[in-house]
Amino acid sequence: MVMPKMGESIIEATILKWLKKPGDKIEHEESILEVATDKVDTEVPSLYAGVLQEILFKEGDVVKVGTPIAIIESEAAQQTPSKAVASQPTEVAKPTIVTESKAEFVQPVVDAVDYKSAKRFYSPLVKMIAKEENISIAELESVTGSGLDGRVTKTDLLAHIELRKSGVLVDKAVNQSAAPLVSASVIASDEIIQMDRMRKMIAERMVDSKRTSPHVTSFVEADVTNIVLWRNKTKKHFEQREGDSLTFTPIFVEAVMMAIKDFPMINIQVDGDKIIKKKDINIGIAVALPSGNLIVPVIKNADKYNLLGLAKVVNDLAKRARENKLKPDDLSGGTFTVSNVGTFGNVMGTPIIMQPQVAILAIGAIQKKPAVLETVYGDVIAIRHKMFLSHSYDHRVVDGALGGSFVRRVADYLEKFDLERPI
Repeated sequence: MVMPKMGESIIEATILKWLKKPGDKIEHEESILEVATDKVDTEVPSLYAGVLQEILFKEGDVVKVGTPIAIIESEAAQQTPSKAVASQPTEVAKPTIVTESKAEFVQPVVDAVDYKSAKRFYSPLVKMIAKEENISIAELESVTGSGLDGRVTKTDLLAHIELRKSGVLVDKAVNQSAAPLVSASVIASDEIIQMDRMRKMIAERMVDSKRTSPHVTSFVEADVTNIVLWRNKTKKHFEQREGDSLTFTPIFVEAVMMAIKDFPMINIQVDGDKIIKKKDINIGIAVALPSGNLIVPVIKNADKYNLLGLAKVVNDLAKRARENKLKPDDLSGGTFTVSNVGTFGNVMGTPIIMQPQVAILAIGAIQKKPAVLETVYGDVIAIRHKMFLSHSYDHRVVDGALGGSFVRRVADYLEKFDLERPI
């Protein structure tokens, strides 16, 4: 069994926990271990049914994709053993390639930097990049790591290098010696809580995003009365027919998708002085986890789904997110993000952009409000369902006209929702 490839750009993973031990019987597609990548923690299923004979890496080890991590004696081998195995039933033949791959992986990078004094573990890939970029051990130690136990990942180091090249980054070692940060004060009655791996990763990504993109936020209030009335009369039948809940999220995602089609320059990314216009519309949806952390699974090619399809995929991603069953590919490739802050009773917010995207939309709580309506008989005051949309965008490449027009268009689609629409 080898370390599987778990999404684009993923080249290594950290073994968090072995769920099986040598001698245990394993069913086909039964989870055998938990691993962590730069994007997500996930369980890895076995592609074979049989008996786990040997574990080749221990918990905490960082392993390259494609490297053998365990030896499994398959059921077919147990039923038709070879002569060599039959004569020595307590031994299992080990392919030479296993030993060679493992030896190749753990061989240290040969360079002039002495890592013996390092306070953290650095993978061979991180060491190689550091060597190529002439990064000293002192500078490497100053990089904030988002991996297990603060480990510096490839993504962490590349982000550090980009800031270094742009001239934005000041060497932390020098900066701290000149003006050290003020530490938090702690007294006996205080409780000290260690950040978990995901919280450290979120913190690092948010700081990097604010450092990279000058954020501007535009606000629009939308009348979503038709959507509320439609959902109220549709949700019970939908749940009976589909066995699933009907939330507002797929309607919001659909409106965002249609607005992106109208304003494709919101669906871009920045690479140095180049703008990359994305063809696919991949919309991320922020999901709150039981731990209190947030995770953002991605609806790939959202424009290919009808409203029923969006409802299904939204429910599936949210369910698997809360059960910690998302795959790395579920979290990659996003081109725009939607965050429903109304879930927490908030009416609006100023969301932080998910790099390398250039925009994110926050959906506020739906509230009943008195509003002036124009009728053929004159203006009247009526109770309407209103909601704020908060659109944060990267002002390097998205001007106020585009950012403001886009969120206004999303509101227009929501306000024009058809009360008689089937699903």
